[in-house]
Amino acid sequence: MTATEDTSQSVRELETSIRTDLHGSMTYGGYLDLDRLLHAQHPRSSPEHHDELLFIVQHQTSELWLKLTLHELQSARHDLDHDQLGHALKCLARVKNIQRTLIEQWSVLATLTPREYAQFRDSLASASGFQSFQYRATEFILGNKNARLLSMFAGDAEAHALLSELYEAPTLYDAFLAVLARAGYPVPEEILTRDVREPWRFQPALVPIFREIYESTEAPWGVYEACESLVDVEDNFQLWRFRHLRTVQRTIGFKTGTGGSSGVGFLRKALDLTFFPELYAVRTEIGT
Repeated sequence: MTATEDTSQSVRELETSIRTDLHGSMTYGGYLDLDRLLHAQHPRSSPEHHDELLFIVQHQTSELWLKLTLHELQSARHDLDHDQLGHALKCLARVKNIQRTLIEQWSVLATLTPREYAQFRDSLASASGFQSFQYRATEFILGNKNARLLSMFAGDAEAHALLSELYEAPTLYDAFLAVLARAGYPVPEEILTRDVREPWRFQPALVPIFREIYESTEAPWGVYEACESLVDVEDNFQLWRFRHLRTVQRTIGFKTGTGGSSGVGFLRKALDLTFFPELYAVRTEIGT
């Protein structure tokens, strides 16, 4: 067969029903506000370093995923407040998939070599991921609250308002424990009425309750599934922290962070933090 006889097509014909005249219509770019989104990357290095765009896009993308994470966690808490456990589990399922995406994103940033990053790192000045108010908000709603962090965002009204609201409000875990209490589980009153502004601290009285849930064949499946979903969320959070630490270590070694932290040493301490310690402690008790 000669070239002129080849009947294969390299161009797909458009279906006649596809709209190509977009004048005056809602478009894909308009709906997503792509004009602003795609022009929100402003490298600071001079001359502009090729790899700074990667660094900016990586962190902007993470912030978008954090925005959705907060949206889902707040919705899950609202659902728990109204005993809509199934709806809350759906939100948590989405959060877990977002977390997996955030974890895998570190592999993209890890392609940035120490020499490449060093060529534009000074352009960050004092900017640091430690200053991410959405990351702090995520920690707040999961139970790791710190009043000292509120003052850091005093100059950003929107960020300060969000963090203050979450600081004063019950956590996702508080909402779940209230669900258990309404379902008849003996959650102590002092836990249900605790000062929710305080960071969560290990409560031994909860361990027998979770042991009953895990060991009893009569426990409602949704309650058991919620326990495991919370563990999944924490495991994913810890994996994210670990991948962050390892990416930082391979890129800058043990240099201090741009925001003034000790760098890798500071990130390593975060691995000791836990949101739902009783759900891990109960594993030692099961089967003994």
